[in-house]
Amino acid sequence: MKKDFFVPIAALAATLSLAQSAFANTAPLGDSIHYQLEEVVIAATRADEKTPIAYTNMGQKTIEQQNFGQDIPYLVSLTPSVVSTSDAGTGIGYTGLRIRGTDANRINITVNGVPLNDAESHGVFWVNMPDFAASLQNIQIQRGVGTSTNGAAAFGATLNMQTELLQERAYGEYSGSAGSFGTFKNTVKAGTGLMNNKFAMDVRLSSITSKGYIDRAGVDLQSYYLSAGYYGNKAMLKFITFAGKEKTYQAWNGVPAQLLSTNRTYNPCGEYTDDDGTVHYYDNQTDNYWQRHYQLIYTQQLTNKWNFHTALHYTRGYGYYEEYKEDSDFARYLIPTYFDKDNEEVTTSDLVRQKWLDNDFYGGTFSLNYEREGFKATLGGAANYYDGRHYGYVTWIKDYPMAFPDKQKFYDGTGKKQDYNVFAKGNAELFSDFNAYADLQYRHIDYRIGGTTDNQDLLNIRRIYNFFNPKIGALYTLNSHHEVFASFAVAHREPNRNNFVEADANEQPTSELLYDYEIGYAFHHERFSANLNGYFMDYTNQLILTGKTNEIGEPLTTNIPTSYRTGIELAVAAKIAKWLQWDGNCTFSQNKIRNFTEYVDDWDSDKQRENRLGTTDIAFSSPLIANSIFSVLHKNFSVGWHAAYVGKQFIDNTSSNERSLDAYFVNHLRAGYFVDVQKIRLSLEIMVNNLFNYQYESNAWVYSYYENGERGSDAGYFPQAGRSFLGKLTIKFL
Repeated sequence: MKKDFFVPIAALAATLSLAQSAFANTAPLGDSIHYQLEEVVIAATRADEKTPIAYTNMGQKTIEQQNFGQDIPYLVSLTPSVVSTSDAGTGIGYTGLRIRGTDANRINITVNGVPLNDAESHGVFWVNMPDFAASLQNIQIQRGVGTSTNGAAAFGATLNMQTELLQERAYGEYSGSAGSFGTFKNTVKAGTGLMNNKFAMDVRLSSITSKGYIDRAGVDLQSYYLSAGYYGNKAMLKFITFAGKEKTYQAWNGVPAQLLSTNRTYNPCGEYTDDDGTVHYYDNQTDNYWQRHYQLIYTQQLTNKWNFHTALHYTRGYGYYEEYKEDSDFARYLIPTYFDKDNEEVTTSDLVRQKWLDNDFYGGTFSLNYEREGFKATLGGAANYYDGRHYGYVTWIKDYPMAFPDKQKFYDGTGKKQDYNVFAKGNAELFSDFNAYADLQYRHIDYRIGGTTDNQDLLNIRRIYNFFNPKIGALYTLNSHHEVFASFAVAHREPNRNNFVEADANEQPTSELLYDYEIGYAFHHERFSANLNGYFMDYTNQLILTGKTNEIGEPLTTNIPTSYRTGIELAVAAKIAKWLQWDGNCTFSQNKIRNFTEYVDDWDSDKQRENRLGTTDIAFSSPLIANSIFSVLHKNFSVGWHAAYVGKQFIDNTSSNERSLDAYFVNHLRAGYFVDVQKIRLSLEIMVNNLFNYQYESNAWVYSYYENGERGSDAGYFPQAGRSFLGKLTIKFL
């Protein structure tokens, strides 16, 4: 752990430890008002049992059981329609997820209702939030457009996280994990409990290191979480800050297809050849990023029917990735050429470069909520501003004879974005057991891009968007066991930075539009429950890769007129015995592009071929995803057997079996034992991932071309670890 990162928090942890002793005997309130105030924080953007959409809740106990140090995408991977992937093959470091085939930058993600998606890329980089699960109270995943929320458009799913609620008694906790690939996680948590019936503080410190399954894909991650709150009888004021610091060796390029059977862990990142023809790997081919979040949350109970919530937030992020580049063109990096001893001009050389991000994101959210029997209504919204900088340096050039600055800046770009929205929604019981839902959102975006790109292109782009996103639905409760719902929702999504920057002047992207139709049925019983949901997501102008390239050969994302995703989701839960529970889910889907035209580079003509393919499958959209979870709980023992199946996925949009990921079926086993000794609870758990050592790949990329009249391709695949182990020891002071 680095001193500059943890010293202020470590000092606070010592204070909390003293406070724990001083207030260990503080009596609980016996009043739920504080918890009700905490729940108001996320109520405006959450679905409840009367909301006619498809969603899944994960509680704190489930999160704790799954948390061995892997990132959030792996903790939610057993919920319906979710597929997760990891660059390093272990679920630690650079990870991602897709929901209903929807990629990560189309999934709206919030923490306590505050937007988490990067304003420009629309993505969330989980590597910047190591062990964040240790500070979560719950997660709700809404599939489809879902309810109105803040930040980036939900263009297929929403992942809404809430941090830990008030714990009235003082506590302390240590959790440590260790396992395969040199993986270690250490987490320390402490809290004062409710002091003087008014104040509470909580803190967490975490450190995770791993060498990764892929060669050199090591990670060194640290994070902290801190909350301090004032709890009155009708008001709550809470300050939350959390941060992550990461250093990872790059494993972004994947394994070439021809090496999958002989060298599955090969990592080409950082590879270079010296003058003698010897292959080396650059030691500092790393990604380095720091991200700090601050939230100030205020909630006021106005009357027994009205409450008000507001939050101010600020996120500071900065960092860079460094890489060795062979035989690089001086002109691209604004470096003067020189003449060698033979009086020949030298225009290229090996060099090391850094690409930096430096950004600030801040704003506020609010909601005014009304509730009485049979009726709920919310007026909410947010206003946010993003100020980002993109720049790069050359830090070293091989054999360069002239004076060279420590850092030669070769590009400097900016991105500024204003984003505000307001929404009103209500859920009313119009007559006995029939609920009607309406949700209307207006969103305004003003996005400006300036400066230069890393290819020395000048940028001067401004786009203004005004989106109206209505949602309506109804839920009918037939009796205590059966209910049905139907809904319709509209969502718009603006292009991200890369869509603009990489586009040619005559290929500027436009916004995307989604019509989402949902219908569902639920059965509830003490021993058995089932949820069946059907959906049809109809896209206009969806941005995808078609093979088109810009003037310098970089791939373009292109608006295609029509595409859709349609499917059926089934989730069941059965209490087989007092000690045995089974949960399962599966998704059957079709994900199609209508009238797709592929563009492929023709190296013989230096042009592109057009292949009109008709209706094709959308890449990375499996037609079948299924999960099975058997859970055994007997006295102090617990055992869980998790099985996951993901059907074949195409890695481009051509439906070609030659460019696809094979289906895979993997099993995981978890076992645990806990015992209480006086006021201490000890628990020991072990997770065996990929129990049967199945070899599979969960992600890939491909580049296609024609040469000598024949089609060829380059591809990189991301193999996942075989059988591996993680053990966890937790000590809780009760």
